[in-house]
Amino acid sequence: MKHFLLIFIILLGAAGFSQTKVSGVIKDESNNPVAFANVIFKDSQEGTISDENGRFYLESDKTYKSVIFSFIGYTSKEIDLPSRSNYNMEVILEESAAALDEVVVYSGKTSKKDNPAIDILRKIWENRRQNGVKKFNQYQYDKYEKLEFDLNTIDSALIKSRLFKGMEFVFDQTDTSSVTGNTYLPIFINEAASIVYGDNLLNEEKEILRGNKNSGFENNQTLIAFVKDLYSEYDVYDNYLKFFDKAFTSPLSRTGIDVYNYVLRDSAYRDNKWCYNIIYYPRRKNELTFKGDFWVNDTTWAIKEINLQASKSANLNWVRDVYIEQEFEVLNDSIFLIKRDYFMSDFSFQKKEEAKGIYGKRTTLYDNYAFNIPKDKKFYAQQVDPYNYEVYNRPDEFWEMNRMEKLSKDEKGVYQMLDTLKTVRRFKNLYNLGTTLASGYYEINNFDLGPVFSVFGYNEAEGVRIRMGGRTYFGQNDPWRIEGFGAYGFKDERFKYGLSAKWLLDRKSRLTVFGGNRRDVEQTGASLTNSNDVLGRSLASSTLLSVGANDRLSRINLTTAGFDIEPWKNFILRLTTSYRTLKSATETFSIDYKVMEDGVFTGEIKSELEQAEIQIGFMYAPGRKTSGYGVEQTVINAGDFPSFYASYGYGLKDVLGGDFEYKKIQALYTQPWNIGGFGRLFSTVEVGTTIGAVPLSLLNPIPGNQTYFSMYNSFTQLDYYEFVSDTYASLHLEHNFGGRIFSRIPLLRKLDLREVVGFRAVYGTISQENIDLNASNIVYKAPEDIYWEYSVGVGNIFRIFRLDFNFRGNYFDITDARSFGVTGVFGFSF
Repeated sequence: MKHFLLIFIILLGAAGFSQTKVSGVIKDESNNPVAFANVIFKDSQEGTISDENGRFYLESDKTYKSVIFSFIGYTSKEIDLPSRSNYNMEVILEESAAALDEVVVYSGKTSKKDNPAIDILRKIWENRRQNGVKKFNQYQYDKYEKLEFDLNTIDSALIKSRLFKGMEFVFDQTDTSSVTGNTYLPIFINEAASIVYGDNLLNEEKEILRGNKNSGFENNQTLIAFVKDLYSEYDVYDNYLKFFDKAFTSPLSRTGIDVYNYVLRDSAYRDNKWCYNIIYYPRRKNELTFKGDFWVNDTTWAIKEINLQASKSANLNWVRDVYIEQEFEVLNDSIFLIKRDYFMSDFSFQKKEEAKGIYGKRTTLYDNYAFNIPKDKKFYAQQVDPYNYEVYNRPDEFWEMNRMEKLSKDEKGVYQMLDTLKTVRRFKNLYNLGTTLASGYYEINNFDLGPVFSVFGYNEAEGVRIRMGGRTYFGQNDPWRIEGFGAYGFKDERFKYGLSAKWLLDRKSRLTVFGGNRRDVEQTGASLTNSNDVLGRSLASSTLLSVGANDRLSRINLTTAGFDIEPWKNFILRLTTSYRTLKSATETFSIDYKVMEDGVFTGEIKSELEQAEIQIGFMYAPGRKTSGYGVEQTVINAGDFPSFYASYGYGLKDVLGGDFEYKKIQALYTQPWNIGGFGRLFSTVEVGTTIGAVPLSLLNPIPGNQTYFSMYNSFTQLDYYEFVSDTYASLHLEHNFGGRIFSRIPLLRKLDLREVVGFRAVYGTISQENIDLNASNIVYKAPEDIYWEYSVGVGNIFRIFRLDFNFRGNYFDITDARSFGVTGVFGFSF
């Protein structure tokens, strides 16, 4: 009984926030849903559009007595509202012969040149670059941003579930979504106030955070930054709007007329400006499109208001709904500036309306615009301290003055509710479980045990391998960190270990010193570009299953020390000194080399390499976004920015017993490309050369892949050490069409599968003096005729798995050459 009473209280409390609510489904006389029909409160400008299944929800703070339903080709229908809340309505629209004539004029491919909405759209294209802050040399404005997460579709089953036992008080903060009509519970909120400066002549922009406040989770910068990147800045005038790593076609796009139907619905004054109202909706299903409407001024052709709701048939994982509202204010007769930006997404494992989910909301408000106040270029180049205690601890008075939109009653309650929730033991246990699954580490006081996913492994040298590790962890912004591991192989009966430490000396320049030592078994040659990460270990060294005998493993003893610094944002310089010894880890693999003096073989053969090296390198990643200001930062937009890496290494002979003198030059360039509505391409180019005679362990084996996992930047149909080079150039291309092809095949459309194609090629040479040094059981062969392979994959299987079919392009004459193979990879993607 108490649960029914609680539900009753929730419904009454939610009803108090809106005076009129309607929801239901619109159908035609044949009982088919009417998609994208208009739903408007009578004598108002408040309305919405039904979704692809004919369903709708509309609410208002005002009281209305009737609602009007209309759509081209049907007779409009007015229905009286007997109460303030009218749910599960079933509206039947009748076809109209007169209205059907309008369909010929306003919809379909044959109507583009005769459609007044299309004429207006062309005016928008012609004038879109003349609006907003881009019209001024310099600009600045105040910005207030509110991020919120809500648990939605609250029902009695959820309230009574064991999950919330002892935490029932949280449901006192429920509310109802004005977009979906679902009941929701706010569970997280973050507020940020900042000032933004920009210079269109210098092409620079800088945002300075003035205040930040969140609902109780102290170390949530990564979560906040992730959500901000998820809802990254966008411009509705762009041809494509990028959300969740997908490119949605904008209704204002120049290609929009091939993707959307447009209908001129109304014209009226909006803030004393005469505007046209245009409805748009997709021409086809299963494409990344929106439905909604916008108001556009009749003289400047600038957007005054726009609403966008993602097509429910769009090939998106874990996202049930996306809704966007933007409002613009009039600065003068010719300039419209953004005033309010609201973005809401509904995350859920299922797309069914009754399924539980989480709303992610971002509300951004803009005020106090000022223009043509120049700042020195040094102002934009100067690094800002990523953490200022006062910024994150502003008093309530600061927020009363800088909050451009008051918090609702429920949002205010979140702060107090979460403070209480953190004291509940059951919540602490659930929170710890979630963080362990997300990070791979289990927290014990100020120490993290893990990664838990690398406890077990297997390889030919060690057999079954057990590994336990951990790291110091006082918080994500620790100025120093120590981490290490211990491992044991049951076949070789040997203990391995690794230990590293790093210390951030200066936050602004990110001057960091580091060092460590590792004794382990490793699959060298698993990548072209060298890594001196003392705790790094390739998947190839521990994979449980492999193609053929994976026995070409080495025992490594690696010691490194060095420092890196970030003098400019996302530009990192690093100096590393290292000393390593290498020898074979199995009896079936040899790294032996001949000892030479003045180019003449002395007759001595060595099976162990000792080498000291000094390396200087830089990495530049424009557009990279990170979270945290401690010794380790979290990259929150991985795969979304280009990166450039270059290094120069010098081998020190007779220093710490170093065997060889050489010079190693390497460079790497990666670039993601959004190809409009055709998906996403990821490309990598690597080049390098080693100058001087060196043995196998210091050369550049072309990275093969004998695992059953698809590993980018490796060659799936090559065995380890199948090709060996001292100079190389490689290209990797991988394109994900995002389901564009499969969505047009009726039997495959509902599976939401995605097409992935890949192409890989490498060219390499090897000098005769390096060949003369070889005494190993590896026959040196360089890909002087460019080696290439390709793959065709089916992604998004069960939303988490991709299967690749890989084909070798040439070099079939090599013994045991693999011409075909199947690999797979698990991954989370939208």
